[in-house]
Amino acid sequence: MATLRVVHYLNQFFAGIGAEDRADTPPDHREGPVGPGRLLQQALGDRAEVVATVYCGDNYAGEKPGAVDEILDLVAEHRPEIVIAGPAFSAGRYGLACGEVTRRARERLGVIAVTGMHIDNAATEVYRTRLHIASTPRTAAGMADGLAIMARLALKLASGTSLGTPADEGYVPTGRRIFEMAERPAPLRAVEMLLRKVRGEPYTTEWPVPRYHRVPAAPPLQDTAQATIALVTTGGLVPHGNPDRLESGFATKWLRYSIAGVDALPPERWQSVHGGFNTSRINEDPHRVLPLDVARELEREGVIGRLHPEFYSTTGNTSVIPTMRRFAQEMGRELRAAGVDGVILTST
Repeated sequence: MATLRVVHYLNQFFAGIGAEDRADTPPDHREGPVGPGRLLQQALGDRAEVVATVYCGDNYAGEKPGAVDEILDLVAEHRPEIVIAGPAFSAGRYGLACGEVTRRARERLGVIAVTGMHIDNAATEVYRTRLHIASTPRTAAGMADGLAIMARLALKLASGTSLGTPADEGYVPTGRRIFEMAERPAPLRAVEMLLRKVRGEPYTTEWPVPRYHRVPAAPPLQDTAQATIALVTTGGLVPHGNPDRLESGFATKWLRYSIAGVDALPPERWQSVHGGFNTSRINEDPHRVLPLDVARELEREGVIGRLHPEFYSTTGNTSVIPTMRRFAQEMGRELRAAGVDGVILTST
């Protein structure tokens, strides 16, 4: 069996270049394994060889336009059959770089590509449906274990063998459903799980519940009659024709539109581009997703002090939590700076 060629991607820290003071280091490469790449080589055994290590500073990879293309140009020079990035553990910037290098290596170079990170890394949620991400410990103390899982995943993918379940293979669930026949019917399996749970015995659910960060509720407004209120929607409401090209799903941006002096949203001027439901009712009456008409009535009646002169819009369909969190932080900073006291957030 021919030995597979592997290129390993690292950030500046794990490549031994430096810490945060060297995070602007541009992409470069070295022959053979570097730093944790030596453990990776041990995990790969004689089936694959780490022929080169490509590295880049986290800031450069995340902020410099075209940085990933520069990285992939170096990767391509070594003619890999497998690209392994990281692991990034819980480091967010490193995780995003590893995710993007892995994704682009697979698409542009047509190679097997694997990365690894902790389940709570922000990049995990961004890339888990598009990549095979080895589930690693939170810190670099689990380097050897993480690299072992990554090597095993890469070799199995390269062999063309189908992967087993995430629990069996050690990768982050991708959200894909694979149907298989179970030996015992569902009621018996459910009762067995319940009994194990009641007895305090270990059990594995067949339908894991997603884990979300809890956000504490803001205190109520004390005097709405003096408050400035903003309208925000995740219903994908945009001017007719979608001139700013808001995505129907996996939104990468949010938009703001003026409603200064406007009391209504005519359907010939506004539409929803949300891709997750039938938008025909909203397109008949945009107020169903952005209640400007009622908000103006409350403003005239003195129930609220005034409406903010712009509304904010994005698409919540199939959006990833870290991106939505960033949207909220960006919107929040603007709204606070504008003196907004409260937000009416409408969804679908």
